[in-house]
Amino acid sequence: MSDKPPRARRRGAASVLEVDRLSKSYGSRTALREVSFAARPGELLAVLGPNGAGKTTLLEILAEITRPDAGEVSRSDGEVGWVPQEAGLYRRLTVEENLRLFARIEGVPDVDAIIERMLEQTGLAERRGDPIASLSGGNQQRINIAIGLLGDPSVLLLDEPSAGLDPSQRIRLWQFVSSLAEGGTTVIYSTHQIEEASHYGDRLVVLADGE
Repeated sequence: MSDKPPRARRRGAASVLEVDRLSKSYGSRTALREVSFAARPGELLAVLGPNGAGKTTLLEILAEITRPDAGEVSRSDGEVGWVPQEAGLYRRLTVEENLRLFARIEGVPDVDAIIERMLEQTGLAERRGDPIASLSGGNQQRINIAIGLLGDPSVLLLDEPSAGLDPSQRIRLWQFVSSLAEGGTTVIYSTHQIEEASHYGDRLVVLADGE
């Protein structure tokens, strides 16, 4: 793990999530081998590695989608939001209809309020009535991330969030994600792009062959 002075240090060094010697295998293939790290409040933590390094497996374990073979994950109070690489949006529904549907699935108590908050946070209030299919890839990803934020998580997990975006869409996406971290949300994201991890990550967790 390499360090550069993170914004999180200005908010204190207490960890919101700790990973202790996580291991996971699929048959004879080892996906993770005794991986350990901690994440702080409001930190952008990049999980960097080539395809097949174990990045997605790690995030799925943190999201409690996959169970590890060994090791532990502990976190302070608060939800964990999960945003997979493939957006699960309904393309024929509007922006607002997608948010409303997923808010109800999440059991959000005040659906109308959270929809307004997400539209404001993503900067897409003027597109609320537009079908998802009419949005650019970058704006679709904003809505995808907004769905991961519906439960007001303290930790947000993003799997290759900028994959398939052009350079200008990528910049706007990272401005949005950085604003989440500035607001106190811990963001852990995977990427195989060294430049992206170095520029947008407060710290880097480098994975190679599951280690």
